[in-house]
Amino acid sequence: MIEKSAKVGKLDLAERNLNQEKTPLKVNVSVNVNENVSTQKLGRDYSMSTVMVVDDSVTLREMIADLLKGRGLNVTVASDGVEALEQIKANRPDLVVLDIVMPRMNGYEVCRRLKSDPKTQNLPVVMCSSKSEEFDRYWGMKQGADAYIAKPFHPQELVGTIKQLLRG
Repeated sequence: MIEKSAKVGKLDLAERNLNQEKTPLKVNVSVNVNENVSTQKLGRDYSMSTVMVVDDSVTLREMIADLLKGRGLNVTVASDGVEALEQIKANRPDLVVLDIVMPRMNGYEVCRRLKSDPKTQNLPVVMCSSKSEEFDRYWGMKQGADAYIAKPFHPQELVGTIKQLLRG
């Protein structure tokens, strides 16, 4: 599971559930951005695909960006909803990974605006948030999100979801 305490370039898998108890398990996984095998892992060449990561946590934003770059994707970042919409208007990515709880404009509002604009209505949105209740997932999907992933998450869950949506 990805935790906010992870260092840039490393993924700390900090917990696992054993017999209903949370037992700490720390595993460091290096993400080597220069590896050429990464794009084959997605099943086709995604080196031209661009994913925007929108999260107000610098640590988490950089960690997700490094994970995706390590898989051969181009990555842009934004620290809040307003910045994300400005960047998307200037240079539309192929997919957006979007936090919900952010300053200036939350992820629900960003998603609503993207899905109501004919220029961006088909832009895949993956909501990725610490809001993990079933209602939060329901509300995110109701706003138009194409997928919802609760934090902390397994890296392969995020990468697999992005892979599926980019295949479209």
